[in-house]
Amino acid sequence: MRLYSQARNSAGWRVRIALHLKGIPFEYVPVPGLPPGAWRDINPQGLMPALEIGGRIVAQSGAILELIEELHPDPPLLPPDPLARAEVRAFAQAIAADLHPLNNNRVRKYLAGPLGRSPAEIDGWYRHWVAVGLGPLEETLRRSDVGGPFCFGARPTLADLHLVPQLYNCRRFACDLSPYPRLVAADAACRRVEAFAAAAPERLPDFTGTDPSWLAEAAGGEPRRGTGETG
Repeated sequence: MRLYSQARNSAGWRVRIALHLKGIPFEYVPVPGLPPGAWRDINPQGLMPALEIGGRIVAQSGAILELIEELHPDPPLLPPDPLARAEVRAFAQAIAADLHPLNNNRVRKYLAGPLGRSPAEIDGWYRHWVAVGLGPLEETLRRSDVGGPFCFGARPTLADLHLVPQLYNCRRFACDLSPYPRLVAADAACRRVEAFAAAAPERLPDFTGTDPSWLAEAAGGEPRRGTGETG
């Protein structure tokens, strides 16, 4: 398998975690290091990530994660009960389909460019949609009788794979996470899992150091505002 992504590309980060959790060898290819025009030749969507497997390209993290789960079902990323699986999927999709698309880099660029919004207005936009998105997820975990330490029980699921990159970006943009103690606790539990550590942005060759280390946050490191691509 060959994964095309970028160090802090949120969707690619989800896939990296899944690959490490399942112990699947893969080659990591940083998209910014490709020759001009090569990325569109590989993935016409022009978005990250994409997975090359068997000479074919699969785009979109959701489709990639489903493929990985089907090809390598152990350890599972979903619980055995159908209703429990639906709850995990709903949590993950709330991030991937509702929250992340509103705040990703191309949206912020459009707000800054054609719409002429100021940095303060764009930050306000970001934090507004974070609050709209994370509030219901926190309430979902509060109502759940599954327990922790992860979002839905004693081991990570698709929910945790989506939560970790999202909270990382929230810290980059100085969002207040104090209203979401259950989400923050699940994120902290993930830091103690080697597969999550192996997938952290700072473990990748294209990590520039201009953004905070995800692992350092566990030791109380202060997050700082990043710039450029979010993914």
